[in-house]
Amino acid sequence: MNDSIIKKHLQAVSLFKGLSGEEIDPIVGISNVKAYQPGTFVFMQDEPLDRVFFIYSGKVKIHKSDMSGKEQIVSVLEAGDMFPHAGFFREGNFPAHAEVLETSELIVIPVQKFEDILLEYPELCVKMFRVLGEKILDLQSRLEEKILRNTYEQIVMLLLRLAQSNGVKSKEQYYRLTSPFTNQELANMIGTSRETVNRTLNQLRKRGMIERDGEGYFLLDTEKLEEEIL
Repeated sequence: MNDSIIKKHLQAVSLFKGLSGEEIDPIVGISNVKAYQPGTFVFMQDEPLDRVFFIYSGKVKIHKSDMSGKEQIVSVLEAGDMFPHAGFFREGNFPAHAEVLETSELIVIPVQKFEDILLEYPELCVKMFRVLGEKILDLQSRLEEKILRNTYEQIVMLLLRLAQSNGVKSKEQYYRLTSPFTNQELANMIGTSRETVNRTLNQLRKRGMIERDGEGYFLLDTEKLEEEIL
């Protein structure tokens, strides 16, 4: 992949929108592209955090392991997404595992060189802080869901969140999730059991709020789901 393709992709990322070609050139200059096969790890939890990644193509699952080794899925990222957000302007380790779900090409940027550029371009720092602020609000929202909502509502809110982060408009008010999440993966995202997710999804399916298409992807009636949490 040549520099012009890297440049075109980076300019489409929300963090870099608005930057001129001249402003983004230093970032292109420190970028490399690497291909990853399904099932491989981009990095492991607790490894030294020395790189940031932008997905050019493919999908990457971010997940953590607790003390017992149980997996908790943080997110499934797609083309245009950046990870990890934690780690800028601080030394530390990768906070989670990054596992490739399908053949992917990632733009890789060394953290130290990226931070040097951020410090050189204040307007880029402002955008970076906005992105981090959005992530903090998302984490705060998830925490509030865990504390204030029952499990049924947590599952409904998870589906709505996935419709925004991993969904495309399908038909009428339906959104089609672009990743084939299993019931166990959904359970891992909110720390509940697969059986609880099974029961809830069956209930939602009987009430016409969710469907599965011919390829096994979820179709979500977001309007009806939103009514469940009002």
